[in-house]
Amino acid sequence: MSDVLISPSILSADFAALGQAVADVDAAGADMIHIDVMDGHYVPNITIGPDVVKALRPHSAKPFDVHLMIAPADPFLDAFIDAGADFLSIHPDAGPHPHRSLQAIRSRGAKPGLVLNPGTPANVVAPMIDLVDMILVMSVNPGFGGQSFIESQLSKIECLRKMIDQTGRNIVLEVDGGVNPQTAQRCISAGATALVAGSAVFKGAGTLSDNIQALRGPCARAAA
Repeated sequence: MSDVLISPSILSADFAALGQAVADVDAAGADMIHIDVMDGHYVPNITIGPDVVKALRPHSAKPFDVHLMIAPADPFLDAFIDAGADFLSIHPDAGPHPHRSLQAIRSRGAKPGLVLNPGTPANVVAPMIDLVDMILVMSVNPGFGGQSFIESQLSKIECLRKMIDQTGRNIVLEVDGGVNPQTAQRCISAGATALVAGSAVFKGAGTLSDNIQALRGPCARAAA
């Protein structure tokens, strides 16, 4: 596994062949599989539920990085963990008690994550940072793939990097939205340790392996 984790988002894959898409990006060198769950309420789109996650689970042994863009999230935590989520990330405004939600995720053996939308400040994490294994910075507004990177999120990544380092814990700092070989360099330089990429992996000019490696190239240079 590389120092910087690549988590291809199957939101950009062929929905008629999701199982094969998961197997293919696994074989192409992905470190995790990113699964976007949308409810048409918290975000203006609808994607998949726990039954689909369960059906995809046999197609890869890599960690399933499940991002819940749903509200309320609490009633569905158990279902997604039972379906095979390894990381399960929620938005702090997707329920009345995010602290309790993160505790519930960990109590079931999954790794809790907290997601920050572009308009959510970094300091929202502070009271809950000891409960998370992942912080996901959205560098686009959630709901659709293929959007352009929001530059203002780089300073948020830098701020979160300092907060994480002060804990002494190995918390994954992930970035999702408009990530391509060019923006990847900037995210990693700001302190990110994981990248979600959908269009850049599944719709890039090269093979899946080439597209994943293109993301690793700037990662490797930033870490050098």
